[in-house]
Amino acid sequence: QVLLVESGGGLVQTGGSLRLSCAVSGRTFSNLAMGWFRQTPGKDREFVAAIGRGDSGSYYAESLKGRFTISRDNAKNTVYLQMNSLKSEDTAVYYCAASTSVMIRTSRRSYDYWGQGTQVTVSS
Repeated sequence: QVLLVESGGGLVQTGGSLRLSCAVSGRTFSNLAMGWFRQTPGKDREFVAAIGRGDSGSYYAESLKGRFTISRDNAKNTVYLQMNSLKSEDTAVYYCAASTSVMIRTSRRSYDYWGQGTQVTVSS
């Protein structure tokens, strides 16, 4: 069984930073492409960022480039999302996801495993 556990969410003021972590178990981590998505009430889950197997490249939602950075530590079976200069519109539940695809994917349908989500709230 593949398990993804997010952590690091919380309440932060506008302009602040947070780093989310997602620990993966149950599958060889370096064989997984990883992604972060987010969702607010009443809206579809949207793509945030993804990183390929073995740190083979990354991809971001256009609107988040320059503020968010995805990275992975294959020795720790963990993927991270560093979020800087946070805005109120970044408030959402953030989900970690894993894909067995060789390619980096932006569609949530391409991901096979999901975490339970972690709440990020940015207050003004």
